[in-house]
Amino acid sequence: MNKYLLLLLISPFFLFSQSEYQFKENINYRIGDDYINSRCKLDLYFPNNSSNFSTVIYFHGGALKNGNKNIPEYLKNKGVAVVAVNYRLYPKVSTKVIMDDAAKSVEWVFNNIEKYGGSKKLIFLSGYSAGGYISSMLGLDKKYLKKYEIDSDLLAGIISLSGHAITHMTVREEMGIPSKQPYIDRMSPLFHIRKNTPPYIMITGDRDLELLGRYEENAYMHRMMMVNGNNNSELYELEGYGHGMVYPSIPILIKRVNEIREKIEIDLD
Repeated sequence: MNKYLLLLLISPFFLFSQSEYQFKENINYRIGDDYINSRCKLDLYFPNNSSNFSTVIYFHGGALKNGNKNIPEYLKNKGVAVVAVNYRLYPKVSTKVIMDDAAKSVEWVFNNIEKYGGSKKLIFLSGYSAGGYISSMLGLDKKYLKKYEIDSDLLAGIISLSGHAITHMTVREEMGIPSKQPYIDRMSPLFHIRKNTPPYIMITGDRDLELLGRYEENAYMHRMMMVNGNNNSELYELEGYGHGMVYPSIPILIKRVNEIREKIEIDLD
C-alpha cells in the first residue's frame, strides 16, 4: 500500500506538456426513448494531431442516483483523451441497467476511438466514487463487456477513485439492505477477484477521513487480490484527504497511465 502526501502529489503535476485539444459534446452512445436519449451521452476530449494516444473513460459519481458527466480540470492537457460518460440513474432504472449503460459506452469507445487517433490497446476505465465502482465492476466482472464482444482483459487498466469494493450502497438499497450494512454478492468488485486482470489501481482518501470505511474496503480488496496471486493490484491512500479526493488522485492516475502505456507493446508509428 502506498501513502501519498500532498507535496509528493503536486510536484509532478505540472510537468506534462500542453497541446491543442478538441472537445466533442453530447454524443449519443445509445438511442431509445426520451430518457435514454437524454442520459446516454458522452463527451470526448482528445489531443489534436496525435496518434495512438491513451484514452481514459471517466464515470461520474453521485451514488448511482445523481450526477452528470464531467472531465476533471486536472485531467486536461495531459496528453490523453478523456471520455466523460452519463448513464441513466436509480430509481428510474435498476442498477443493472446502469451497469449496462456503462458497458455500452465502453463499446462506443472501442468502436470509435481510432477514428480520432486513439489506440484500442490503450483504453483505461476510471471514475470517482460511484464511477469508481462502475469501473471496477466493468473491469472485473467480465459479463458486462462480453455482451458487447469486448474482453475486459484487453483494457489497459482500471483506476478506481474512492469506489466501493463491496456491493454498492444503492444496490443494497435496491435489495432492502441498510446502507451501513456491509454486503458482498455478485454486484461487488470483491466477488470478482481473480488472478489475471489488467492493472487495477485503487486510490482512496485517508482511512480516518474517508466515507463509510471506503479505505478499508479497498485495502481488503487489494489484500485478497494478492492472496489470489494477482500482481497487478495497487492501493494508494491520500493522507489528509477525505472522500473528496479527485484533485490529488489525478497525478497518480496520469503517472500510471503513462507508465502502463510504456509497457504495452504497440507500434506507435
